[in-house]
Amino acid sequence: MTPELRITAEPGAELPSYATEGAAGLDLRAFEDVHLNPLERKLIRTGLKMAIPEGFEGQVRPRSGLALRLGLSMVNTPGTIDSDFRGEVGVILINLSDSVVQLSKGERIAQLVICPVAKARVVQVDDLDSTERGGGGFGSTGTK
Repeated sequence: MTPELRITAEPGAELPSYATEGAAGLDLRAFEDVHLNPLERKLIRTGLKMAIPEGFEGQVRPRSGLALRLGLSMVNTPGTIDSDFRGEVGVILINLSDSVVQLSKGERIAQLVICPVAKARVVQVDDLDSTERGGGGFGSTGTK
């Protein structure tokens, strides 16, 4: 089943699209010209509102080409668009380079991947089962 992504767009905003047949993410584009100083972060408008189908989420991910060429990334990656959110989709970009970055309206700034969501049933217990890893974290599995 292919989920239906319903979108409203402000005049001049470009609908997201897959760049190739095998692309996992839809390209999201800037709805405004962008000027980012080194280490500056900014919410970039897309001019789009969307209805993610129930049982799915939209994951907004950085573009690898922008990261490599310009040092741009996203502060919260992946960003999540919930199925009940109806506001404008924005992308929080950060300039991790030592140079000013200029992007033009219509430039691809992020990818949107539509993913199924599993809901967990939360159960409080007194103890958890033990595992080989136990409570080790932050690289602990690579230290043996």
